[in-house]
Amino acid sequence: MAIFLTADSKVIVQGITGSEGTKHTRRMVASGTNVVGGVNPKKAGTDVDGIPVFATVAEAMEKTGADVSVVFVPPAFAKAAVVEAIDAGIGLAVVITEGIPVQDSAWFWTYSRGKGTRIIGPNCPGLISPGASNAGIIPATIAPTPGRIGLVSKSGTLTYQMMYELREFGFSTAIGIGGDPVIGT
Repeated sequence: MAIFLTADSKVIVQGITGSEGTKHTRRMVASGTNVVGGVNPKKAGTDVDGIPVFATVAEAMEKTGADVSVVFVPPAFAKAAVVEAIDAGIGLAVVITEGIPVQDSAWFWTYSRGKGTRIIGPNCPGLISPGASNAGIIPATIAPTPGRIGLVSKSGTLTYQMMYELREFGFSTAIGIGGDPVIGT
């Protein structure tokens, strides 16, 4: 039983046109994730490998039905990106960005309370439900099969190591929650 991320999840990528956003979007798509759009206000109307880029999270959600956002924006813009996702009503915001000022993380985490957006991260590898979806930077090759184990880890590298060590059992969902002092879920 996967949690938070299933085969039915529709994922958008905030910062899809940046080098990290593009690279990891390609990896997510290759592992079967339904990436339905990206967000970059300056590049709206373009696409990345056929994935449309929208000006705002709200527009991307309206046009695609997205319910998950993966945030790949620089630390200086991360707070605004997460707040935009919260204001749009996204169900799950996976904040990959590291180096976000603690004050910014504390602010957007508090802001999210009671608004319906679950936050994973910041400074996290994301989450994966093998055989269903992958939102973040977790290499799909280390968790190739679904199974009964659920994994939650604070360390990105140790998330990968535990997935590798327990690979023969498979995973329902593995979540790297992030290593910063203030994290979401």
